[in-house]
Amino acid sequence: MSDSSPLPPVRLRPEAELARDALATPLLSRAARLARWAGPDTRVDADGDLVEGQLPAAAEALGLGGDGGDETARAAEAAEAAEDAEDAERLVDEAWQVAVNTGLVTVTDEEQGTVEAGDALRLLTSGSPHDVLDVWLGALETVLAEASMPDPGDMDALSEEADEDGEIDPSSFDWDPEAEAAFLDGVLGNLYLFTVDEDGPGEGPVPLPALAASMIVPDGMGEPTNDMLEQISEALMRLDDQFRLLEPVGLVEFRPVDEELLTETDEGESSGATAGGAGGAAEVDEADVSRYGMVRLTPLGLYGLRIRLLEAGFEAPVVGELADKGADALLDGTAGFPPNAALAETGQWLARREPLAAARELLSAARGTDAGGPLRRLHCQQALSLVGQAAEPALREVLDDAELGGLARVWLAERGAADVPAPPESMVFWLTIDTVAAQLAAEGNSSELRELVEGLAAGHSGFFEAAWRVEHPATAEVLEAMGRLHPDKRVAKEARKAAFKARSQRGE
Repeated sequence: MSDSSPLPPVRLRPEAELARDALATPLLSRAARLARWAGPDTRVDADGDLVEGQLPAAAEALGLGGDGGDETARAAEAAEAAEDAEDAERLVDEAWQVAVNTGLVTVTDEEQGTVEAGDALRLLTSGSPHDVLDVWLGALETVLAEASMPDPGDMDALSEEADEDGEIDPSSFDWDPEAEAAFLDGVLGNLYLFTVDEDGPGEGPVPLPALAASMIVPDGMGEPTNDMLEQISEALMRLDDQFRLLEPVGLVEFRPVDEELLTETDEGESSGATAGGAGGAAEVDEADVSRYGMVRLTPLGLYGLRIRLLEAGFEAPVVGELADKGADALLDGTAGFPPNAALAETGQWLARREPLAAARELLSAARGTDAGGPLRRLHCQQALSLVGQAAEPALREVLDDAELGGLARVWLAERGAADVPAPPESMVFWLTIDTVAAQLAAEGNSSELRELVEGLAAGHSGFFEAAWRVEHPATAEVLEAMGRLHPDKRVAKEARKAAFKARSQRGE
């Protein structure tokens, strides 16, 4: 994923709603409970981890074991959160690590190992929604770092090879922490794209094999090779572990790989290979693909990933951020938006303005002979289609404008307005060139543009002889595109000749 062009715009829920979601996430809520539990008798080691003797009391505070209190409620929560003491200890460790890393807990004396509640704990109860989300983002970073670490069994092996200072040299093992983090970032970036792309599943789940394949199979490639299928299998199982870690922090909703697929299928053959062979989603029956894992970004996760993408230098627009800006920012800003997102952004912009004033502002911003002018006028025309009859005076005011008179007549004619003067031929051809230039900028060589080109050439026998004379900055470019797109070789040759004349006229 390149950061050289904007990502598709995302629609986010209000911060107050997202903050409520953050407070309800299992991991952050457990971390907050531990922060409230921590007191003068709480002790941590040199790494800031709870000393072993504190773990039972911490588990008790989370309702994960111990005697006393409401045993029925505690047992119900324990059954849901952890099946045994080892799982309870893991949940305590994860929550405590988040509490320390986010400032919910502060180490007051490293030598004595004493702690106290941190400033971040106050933010969870009396801070703004933005404050709460900042704390949650800290929790997310903690979990992402954990998800990039090797499996616990591998960590045990690594720890045995630590030096005298307890440091581990990753280069000694088949584990590159930077590469692991980059791979997970890439996966999450692709999941973000799948979610915000208008041609993607939107808020629906993404099959885990498809997500794994998106990191391994090059774009445009047909059938993946056997080596790629093996890589997909390995990536799928790694992602299964990672998304299990990321679900409690509220980033995703996750359906893990069906454990039956992980059992031995034949003597000496594990289901890891079976999952890999089915890693190409096309090979799996649609009813069965969910058995290989399904993942969906939550609204909170969408917010979190956008923040991380912005911090990484990506341009990640959000629908609604142009609503308070001028019409020039709206028309230029939505130039790269997909249709539905552009419509939503424009609707929010118009909702904050009086219709007639909005129409006048849009028309004024649409003028210009620069390269972006045609696309601005196309977006202006689309925006004006959302404005009611109250905008009519603004359209009549520009009927004699060389750049806007054509689109004004189209708007008025579509609404059955009376007394609309016929446009001069020069205005008709100027609007035609402008429209094709806008479509080129918006869609490139699309099938819709090809149909438009064929219709223009067929509907006017002398089109090219008149078109090359049009004093529009994009005339030559449009005629060259028509020569490239038209299927009839004779017509295409006429278009190229006309493009040459247009360039000669401009002294190019």
